[in-house]
Amino acid sequence: MGIFNKICLLLLILGGINWGLMGLFTFDAVGWLFGGTASLISRIVFTVIGAAALCAIPGLFAPGPDDAKSDGMA
Repeated sequence: MGIFNKICLLLLILGGINWGLMGLFTFDAVGWLFGGTASLISRIVFTVIGAAALCAIPGLFAPGPDDAKSDGMA
């Protein structure tokens, strides 16, 4: 896994934790950390996390280590 994919994964994990906090406690950690959901910094963080999600989409269709057939049997 390349460094770019690791950064995307980290951002997706942070975004998922934030969504979990929103769902369970109606607490927006990004908004709290950066001065509200409408602040410029919060909007940038949300945009970067969204871009990471878009960059991760091709990884869903990439062959994984289990897809390699080393023994030639199906």
